[in-house]
Amino acid sequence: MEKLASRSLPYGIVKACDHQRKGKVMIIYPTIEIKNGRCVSLAKGKLDEPMVWHVDPVEKARSFAAAGASWMHLTDLDALDGQSGNTELVETIIRSAGIPVQLGGGFRSRDMVERWIDKGAGRIVIGTLATHEPHVVRELVSHHPDQIVLAVDVLRGQVMTNGWRSASAFRPEDFIAAYNDVPLAGVLITDVESDMDAVEAQLGVIAGLAEGARAPVIASGVVRSVDDISRLRYIPNIAGAIVGRALYQKTVDLAEALAVAQPGPERIAEFQ
Repeated sequence: MEKLASRSLPYGIVKACDHQRKGKVMIIYPTIEIKNGRCVSLAKGKLDEPMVWHVDPVEKARSFAAAGASWMHLTDLDALDGQSGNTELVETIIRSAGIPVQLGGGFRSRDMVERWIDKGAGRIVIGTLATHEPHVVRELVSHHPDQIVLAVDVLRGQVMTNGWRSASAFRPEDFIAAYNDVPLAGVLITDVESDMDAVEAQLGVIAGLAEGARAPVIASGVVRSVDDISRLRYIPNIAGAIVGRALYQKTVDLAEALAVAQPGPERIAEFQ
């Protein structure tokens, strides 16, 4: 199984993966993205073309805990434009999910970050604010160690901001390196353009950037099946994976994904 999985990785990853420790454990983050109160998925970060899933967001969140997930990820897409229509729903999910919630979407100020931490969010995902006011993010990390996740949304070699619509002046490797000296909870990397149509290329981008990150890396947008989770386990410093659309399309079963990402100890033969 391991040999087959390593052969399927992009060429540039294989050598680094040879040194990966067997039995690596990853966190699977089952994901809900909310727009206008509904569960949606985005293709290549296009906010104006969401795919709507006819499920109850609160019940969906509860189902993640029931399946054995230890964390979930929640993005308020309307908050990217400063809208607050989903606030009550997000609060309800945080209160009732039964597991910690990693929350993203439109965090543009220190007050907003601290307000949602006070409301019970386990982690806050910050991207745009980290490009515009790095000193604020550094202070937030120092006051809330292991609760701030750096979002690195990559498009054609540049870090994107404002809901993937504006290109910053940062290259992703430099952006990550700028925060390597603070205790981030993680670095969430998304190759926006590749989306789910070019997972091989996206794995290459994420693997390369993970090499330069000191915080645990969470891969986003690369899980179409449990085989993709198996492959991620071979990439050094990948500590977790976002799984969203594949759960709704039912190409991934959450319980099976968790079992692959968090394998138990290998069986040892008993000698008489």
